[in-house]
Amino acid sequence: MNKIPKIMAIHDMSGVGRCSLTVIIPIMSALGCQVCPLPTALLSNHSEYKEFYFFDFAKHMEEYFSYWEKNNELFDCVYSGFIGSEEQINIILDIISKVKEKNNEALIVVDPVMGDHGFTYATYNDTMVRKMSHLAEKADIITPNLTEASILLGKEYCDEKAAIPQIKEYLRELCSLGPKISVITGITTEEGQHINVCYNKEEDKFWKAPFVYVDKRYPGTGDLFTSLFLGYYMKGKNLPEAMEEASRFVSLAVLATYEAETLSSEGVIFEKIMKELYNEIREYKYSDM
Repeated sequence: MNKIPKIMAIHDMSGVGRCSLTVIIPIMSALGCQVCPLPTALLSNHSEYKEFYFFDFAKHMEEYFSYWEKNNELFDCVYSGFIGSEEQINIILDIISKVKEKNNEALIVVDPVMGDHGFTYATYNDTMVRKMSHLAEKADIITPNLTEASILLGKEYCDEKAAIPQIKEYLRELCSLGPKISVITGITTEEGQHINVCYNKEEDKFWKAPFVYVDKRYPGTGDLFTSLFLGYYMKGKNLPEAMEEASRFVSLAVLATYEAETLSSEGVIFEKIMKELYNEIREYKYSDM
């Protein structure tokens, strides 16, 4: 692996709203990664605003990537997020295949951004859900929230507090789709704990890490979590350490935003706490499940 890991980030670019590439680039760069963006779409601001400009980049993605091929670029990781169409999933599957031909050790990370709070995003249909399962098959790591895990597994979303045996079964089943590692974010347990969880199929081990819960929704926190998790993981943190570092920073960012009383549509004000990226945890609180 290169001294500076080179990450191909396949996401949309939203100019305002702190999500996707405007989160991923500064966070992962600060954690010592080179982020090479491959846009799926260009938006003036994210789609939770009433008005927004949207330009679908699907027709340009293959040509854009072809110049990286011509220049013989090698990547240590492919990291995909929100996808706007079935066509884009097919393109990403082809790109992953080409990246792996040049570097079989390249890490494939899929954040299956499909929904939240029990609802599938309006841009998704049954065909795209099936295609996302094919993308998950090619991943080494997937990082869904509980809604997205339910969608991938074809299970009915349960908004009640989750039981640990059920969570472990979800993690196992996600890995049975193909990934070596599955992470599920934003879980509330029967005991009232707020945790993020992960599973390593090769080691057959489960871990959970606590986070501070704030009852207010901010867009982009999923992008923030996965970019943090991946950045710390590429720095050499082990799986549960990377998950807890990401959980901690997201909690701090959400708390800072809540206290500042900024508009939720603006996302979390992570810029104010960037120094916390380097105040790494001295005593981890993660535990086995």
